[in-house]
Amino acid sequence: MLEVKDLRVRFLSRPEKYAVDGVSFHMDDGEILGLVGESGSGKSVTAMAVSGLLPRRQTECSGSILLDGREMLNVDRDAIRAVQGKDLSVVFQEPMTSLDPVMRIGRQVEESLRIHTDMTAEQRKTAALRAMTEAELKDPELTYHKYPHELSGGMLQRVMIAAAIVSEPKLLLADEPTTALDVTIQAQILELLKKINREKGMSILFISHNLNVVRKLCTRVAVMHKGRIVETGSAEDVFYHPQEAYTQHLIAAIPTRDKRLR
Repeated sequence: MLEVKDLRVRFLSRPEKYAVDGVSFHMDDGEILGLVGESGSGKSVTAMAVSGLLPRRQTECSGSILLDGREMLNVDRDAIRAVQGKDLSVVFQEPMTSLDPVMRIGRQVEESLRIHTDMTAEQRKTAALRAMTEAELKDPELTYHKYPHELSGGMLQRVMIAAAIVSEPKLLLADEPTTALDVTIQAQILELLKKINREKGMSILFISHNLNVVRKLCTRVAVMHKGRIVETGSAEDVFYHPQEAYTQHLIAAIPTRDKRLR
C-alpha cells in the first residue's frame, strides 16, 4: 500500500546535513505502523514527505514514495493535490493551529469533499455528520455549526479526525495527535484510532516520540534516530526485546510509577 525507498531529505538552509538519510519502510493494507523517535530524529520530516507537505523551495528530496504504486515524491503539485484529502489524510498535533478560526466546524470537515467530489451541499453535510459521529463527537448537529474556539482540545482533535476520514482515505497519517492532550483524552483518541482501523480497514502511519503510546496502538514499529531507521519489528518485540541501544534508551525514558516515586 505504501512503500518508501531510500528517502533522503535535506533543508537548503542546512545542505551539509540530511534530516532524513536513506529511510526505507513499507506498510500493508489495514496496518498501523508506528514511526517513533525523539525530537529531531526525522520522523515528522518523513511524514511530511509522505504527505507531500514539505516546502519545495526549502528542501531537496530523493528516493521514492509509492502509494498504491503511484510515485508521490517530486511529482507535480496537481498530482499531489489529487491525492491529499482523498487517498491520504493527515491529523496534526495542534488542531487549533490547523483549523480556520473563522470557519464553522462543519464546513471544515467537508473541505475535502468540496475539492474531490461532486456532492451537493446536503450530501456533504450528511457525510460530515456521519464522520463526526464516527469520530465520537457529542451532538454532531450542534457541533457542526460551532467555531473552533468553542470546543475543547479533545473535541478539536476529534474534529480533525472527522475531517481526515470523511473522504474514506486509504492512509491516515497521524503526527503526534495525542501529545497536547491529557492522559484520559489521549487514551480515548488512541481507542478511536483503533476503531477506525478495525471498522474501516484504514491504514495508519502513527508518528510519536512516546514508545509506550505506540505499543498500545501499533502492530509494527520503526525506530528513527538521526534521520535513519535503526530498528523495526512488531510492537511487542521492539518494546520487550529491543536490539538497539537507542531503542533501549527510549524505553528506559518511559515514566513508570516507581520512577515517579523516587
